[in-house]
Amino acid sequence: MKKIVFFLSLVLVLLSNVSLAQYRWDYGLKVGASNYLGDIGGKYLPRRDFVVDMHLISTRMSAGAYVRYKVNKRLAFSTNFDWIRITDRDAYTTYAPRRARNANFRNDLLELGGRAEVTIWYDNDVGNKGYYNPDFKVFLFAGLAGYSSNPKGQIFKDGDVQYGGEWFALRDWRTEGQKSAYSKFGLAIPAGIGAYFTFKKKWRVQWDLSWRTVFTDYLDDVSTVYSTPNSNDSKAYEFVNNQTYQALLDGLVAENPQYTANDLSIENFQIAPPGATYASPRGDATHNDSYLTTQLTVTRVIRGRSSFSKSKYSYMKGRPGVRRSRAKF
Repeated sequence: MKKIVFFLSLVLVLLSNVSLAQYRWDYGLKVGASNYLGDIGGKYLPRRDFVVDMHLISTRMSAGAYVRYKVNKRLAFSTNFDWIRITDRDAYTTYAPRRARNANFRNDLLELGGRAEVTIWYDNDVGNKGYYNPDFKVFLFAGLAGYSSNPKGQIFKDGDVQYGGEWFALRDWRTEGQKSAYSKFGLAIPAGIGAYFTFKKKWRVQWDLSWRTVFTDYLDDVSTVYSTPNSNDSKAYEFVNNQTYQALLDGLVAENPQYTANDLSIENFQIAPPGATYASPRGDATHNDSYLTTQLTVTRVIRGRSSFSKSKYSYMKGRPGVRRSRAKF
């Protein structure tokens, strides 16, 4: 986290010394909330799309830096660097099959992206006071981003967390028997809506909601079937095979009469024994994961050239503020 704060601070320092056109650029910091849609989640039904399948209790923080260039009244381009935490666990659902699986994950995403922003409504004089302060804009946006992903998980046994609650990196364990680990890097398509106020042509306060579509089902390390992990670390086997326990299943059958003990048998949530011709489903490989953020951004509007530019190149146009007169002989 300290490295992220240092990087963001460095970005802002560098940007503050760049020569830029009047009022076209603004830069600043943002903070907000994040969540995800994937194989872990839901309430009392199987998988559903969009926010209805998210757990509000799993909402976490996101933070980043933001730079925007305004082309004209309607169009702007921006870039961002974000730290985004997503997490969830089956313990938060009441849907019996997911609750029986008892999976969990946490993932700290680092994202670098760019987007185009198109204004769909604006008011240059909020309050009709004639001061043109503040102005207000609503915009839609879409773009492209790259991110790094590192899902981690906690190991449980009989409902109790093991190893002091340590979070273990899951990618290299190849928890679903993959021959090679899934990629640590990926592409996302951010799209959403935002709005901001500009005060005295100096400061902007912005809110936006951004949904990221990705091309992987492994943000949460869950996708296909229970399989022996392709790893020499015994903890990998514990993570996949020991999350479900009999007391949990007995309670779920008692609370959900539509399910029998055969439906929620412990064998349905574990790795199949050697020689078995079946593999129990662990996730839903037909849908990729996705994630979203809602953030508040405060930016500084850059007016005119930087002080560096003025001091170095002002001689080219003469010194401002000095009265000129004809020479007298």
